[in-house]
Amino acid sequence: MAMGEADLNKERLELALEAAGLDLWENDLITGNVTRKATKTFEELGFTEDEIVSGVQDIYGLFHPDDIDTVRRAVADHLTGVTPQYRCEFRLRSKSGEWIWFANYGRIMDGHSETPGKRLIGVTFNIHDRKCRETEIAQINQQLTEQNRLLQQLNATLERLAANDSLTGLSNRRTLMELGAKEAKRTERFGHPMSLLVADIDLFKSVNDMYGHLAGDRVICAVAQVCAARKRSGVDIVARFGGEEFVIVLPETDGPSALQVAESLRREVETLLVCVGDEGQEVAVTVSIGVATLHQGSGMSFEELVNRADQALYQAKGTGRNAVYCADMPPAEGGVVEQVPLDLGGGGSQP
Repeated sequence: MAMGEADLNKERLELALEAAGLDLWENDLITGNVTRKATKTFEELGFTEDEIVSGVQDIYGLFHPDDIDTVRRAVADHLTGVTPQYRCEFRLRSKSGEWIWFANYGRIMDGHSETPGKRLIGVTFNIHDRKCRETEIAQINQQLTEQNRLLQQLNATLERLAANDSLTGLSNRRTLMELGAKEAKRTERFGHPMSLLVADIDLFKSVNDMYGHLAGDRVICAVAQVCAARKRSGVDIVARFGGEEFVIVLPETDGPSALQVAESLRREVETLLVCVGDEGQEVAVTVSIGVATLHQGSGMSFEELVNRADQALYQAKGTGRNAVYCADMPPAEGGVVEQVPLDLGGGGSQP
C-alpha cells in the first residue's frame, strides 16, 4: 500500500514537472555522481540516450565558456551556505552547435543543522525564448540610446548654429538681444552698471570693392578674433551685429572702464595686417567704436542702450574714424585718434 502511494506521488510529480516544462536532476554530493540525469534537457539539445553524459564534471563541457565560472560560483555559494538556493542561468551547446539558454534551480536535501546534506536536487528549464526577447529588447534599447545621443548632439549643433554667426562663430544678433536683455534686468536688479561697445570696421566697403567679398570675410573674421580674445569667459557677450559691425556687452563695467576696453581694442585692431589676396596682398584695418553705459534706474532697455552706443559710433566716425566715442562723456585723452586709412590705393568717404 505504501509503495502504491509512493508510485502515485511519483506519477503526480512527473506530471507536474512535465506540465511546467521542468527537468528534474539529482547529484550525489558524496560521490559526485549524477543520480538522476536531466534527460529531457539533453534530448532537447539533440543528444541520443547513449550520448547523454553521466558525470558532473563532463556536464561542464557543454557550458558556454563565458558561463562556466558563473555556474561554478553559484553552486559553490549554495554548497557553502552563502545562498539558500542554487540559481543560475547559462548556455548549453546543442549537438548541432547552437547555444541554448537554460536555467537551474536547486537545493541541498537530506541535511540537518549539524549534518550537511548529501544530495543536490534541482530542475532545469528552457529560457531561450525569454533570453532572445531580452537580447532583442536590449538591442532596441541600445539603438534608442544611441539615437537619442545622436539626436541630442544634433539638437546641440542646431542650437549652436541658431545662436552663433556662421562666419565668425560669435553670437548672432538674435542671441545678443536675448542675452543682453537678461543682463539689463540684472543691472536693474543688482545696481551694477553695464557697458556696451559697438565697433564698426572703417572703410570696409573699399575692401569688398577692390578685393572681393572673400577678402572682406577675412577682414571680418580677423576683427572678430580680436574681439573674442578680449572676452571674459562666462561674463561678456561678443556678437556680430550685422555686416562689419560688432557688439561687446560688458556686465558690471562702468563708463570709464568700458572706454579703456574700447581704446585697447581699437589699438589692437590698428596693428592688424590681413592677407586678402592669393599673391599675399595685405590691408591695414581700423575700427571706430561707440560706448554707452546702463545704470540702475535709468529706465533704458537693452535695445535703447544698443541704439545709444550706435549713435556714439557715428560720432566716432565723424571725428575721422579709427576712434572711440562715449555717449555719456567726452572721449578720454587719446580716445580719438586721427584716421589711419586702409592701404587701398584710393581711400574714399565710405563709413
